[in-house]
Amino acid sequence: MSHTTLICPKNLHQQMDNPDWVIVDCRFSLSDTDAGGYAYRHGHLPEARYAHLDKDLSAAVTALTGRHPLPDFKVLATKLGAWGICNTSQVVVYDDAGGAFAGRLWWLLRCLGHDNVAVLNGGIQHWQRHGHKTTTILPTIKPMTFKPYLNTACWLTARQVENGLAQKTLCLIDARSPERYAGKQEPIDPVAGHIPGALNRPFLLNLDRNGLFLSAGELHRQFRQLIGNIPANQVAHNCGSGVTACHNLLAMEQAGLTGSKLYAGSWSEWVTDKNRSVAVGEQ
Repeated sequence: MSHTTLICPKNLHQQMDNPDWVIVDCRFSLSDTDAGGYAYRHGHLPEARYAHLDKDLSAAVTALTGRHPLPDFKVLATKLGAWGICNTSQVVVYDDAGGAFAGRLWWLLRCLGHDNVAVLNGGIQHWQRHGHKTTTILPTIKPMTFKPYLNTACWLTARQVENGLAQKTLCLIDARSPERYAGKQEPIDPVAGHIPGALNRPFLLNLDRNGLFLSAGELHRQFRQLIGNIPANQVAHNCGSGVTACHNLLAMEQAGLTGSKLYAGSWSEWVTDKNRSVAVGEQ
């Protein structure tokens, strides 16, 4: 049985000795980019590798990109192989932020044609709450060959977003907090507000008070309440830089609403062009 959205600590623990399974630690902090690596070195799931959001899962920032441009997929495929991931591996990704960063690697692997990837529900905290151990021992990795099958239809460009919204063939969901969406505060990007026409669903709404994803049924109900009868494949997600938006995409997939896309550049790319419209206020 393959796992393609979420996995619980119990099911992962049962496979810890399975050589076909690979675990990747994706912990990260936007305010301290070294914090994730530090946390990894001081305790991680056994045999977990570490993926750095800026260095491994994004390309270099330019004047025309958002804060986390899509990586060079050929380079990423080489890294995946170096981490011991091949095309038949079951990959499990985790973080300590409810899946906010692990969701990025989950989505990138799907872009590369690798569906056997799941986010550890509840992250490292839930793993430890279940009594499972962490370690400081670095993994012994057997390099593999990962062959990418890139699907460029998984994401949209700014132009595609503009056209889709203008033609009313696209429903855009913004995963940022209500305050950032409304333009009341903007701690990271140079312009406050949101893309005109975008709906707001903060990604944290996908989680319960214990940091676990809501049930598939409840997620389905909430997303349907937001998007109505719009087909899932006409939905795209954005956030500040294309990272936490993957959380909403994952939640929709878990809910059985399959085929939504990512506006990869997101708000931080959108505002690099002063000719693009900006909206403020609540939806």
